[in-house]
Amino acid sequence: MPYTITEKILLAHTPGKKDIHPGEFIWAKIDLALANDITAPIAIEEFKKSGAKKVFDTKRIVLVPDHFTPAKDLRSANQARMLADFAREYKITNYFEVGQMGVEHALLPEIGLIRPGDLIIGADSHTCTYGALGAFSTGMGSTDIAAGWITGGVWLRVPETIKFIYKGKLKKWVGGKDLILYTIGDIGVDGALYKAMEFSGPVIEALGMDDRFAMCNMAIEAGGKSGIVQPDKTTESYLKGQGFPLRHPTTKQWYGFGGQARVKGQGKKRIDLKSDKDAKYSDIKEYDISKMEPQVACPHLPSNAKPVSQLKGVKIDQAVIGSCTNGRISDLRMAAKIFKNRKVQSTVNAIIIPATQAIYKQAIKEGLIEIFVDAGCVISTPSCGPCLGGHCGILADGQTAIATTNRNFLGRMGSPKSFVYLSNPAVAAASAIKGRIAHPEEI
Repeated sequence: MPYTITEKILLAHTPGKKDIHPGEFIWAKIDLALANDITAPIAIEEFKKSGAKKVFDTKRIVLVPDHFTPAKDLRSANQARMLADFAREYKITNYFEVGQMGVEHALLPEIGLIRPGDLIIGADSHTCTYGALGAFSTGMGSTDIAAGWITGGVWLRVPETIKFIYKGKLKKWVGGKDLILYTIGDIGVDGALYKAMEFSGPVIEALGMDDRFAMCNMAIEAGGKSGIVQPDKTTESYLKGQGFPLRHPTTKQWYGFGGQARVKGQGKKRIDLKSDKDAKYSDIKEYDISKMEPQVACPHLPSNAKPVSQLKGVKIDQAVIGSCTNGRISDLRMAAKIFKNRKVQSTVNAIIIPATQAIYKQAIKEGLIEIFVDAGCVISTPSCGPCLGGHCGILADGQTAIATTNRNFLGRMGSPKSFVYLSNPAVAAASAIKGRIAHPEEI
């Protein structure tokens, strides 16, 4: 029976199953279950209410206090403390305190916790990011995460898959963020409701990992259950040196962990991580992106995407470059090209947030931080920060921001009377310099 890559991963994680089909409910074994300082406290409370005495595996639970840390107030301090106490009590290996942590969806792939073929659940909607590495990853509620911590499994309805094929050649200053904004603009915020979004085609094959992360990260903004890219040489290059065998030496099939212990060299099972040629899709969408220019999503939905050239009259008060969508080193390099030897408009607050400590350190090493400071930007510690209206850049009444984040809902970054536009890092940087939404070519 032919399967999509998503169906193959789910079948491999469902003990006793010989076949699988969309719409079917399954009990699947999980490889990782993660939560953060907002969602973990609820999961911890439910875990303790259940009477459970231990977690299913101390190595496969991940706790990252990344939303309101360093603590912005007493409540956030107490929430972060709950994670620390739980990690100590139950001997959770993968707990990351301030100084080691970063934005969770950038941190986990960076430190080698995500493998092709994995099944990952997270109490955060942007858990779908990890599909960029050829994993099935999806967000869910804190109670489901508590159940996963106890049982090592999760109930899932097998999603249908929409295949997206991108053809042509990307123009300068156009990348993964623009592709996903364009796609969401086409299908709408519910266009992939509870479906796997499979990104493919020659354009995707040529994309770097950071751009793939950005695309899968925003699958949820189209209502998707998950986003996924078939692993290839780019994936292999990204994962090289992380200590895990990737492919079987003879069959060349990818190793997936299939719900087994994540110990180097152990618990592997082979998974053919590619969709079969005659796999069934609920829809197939094809795009020729050769003429696409950088995209900007206007308030108050990610689907309200327009070419940047149509928005040059929009003045801004703030520019934010960071988040789990675009806070990686390639994003900072792109922004630095724009900011170098230039100044941020005096009426604009420009905020740069490296997604992890390692990215921050690399940006220092490459001189990017100096470029940002000289341009008049402020640099924040790794944090979700203003993305969810947390801290480090809350918008006041009437203010307008352009951000490389993933959501621009009403009141998302502060006042319900504020306005948020979404873009790639080059557009955000150019806009900070001009004081209005601007195409990088203007700089």
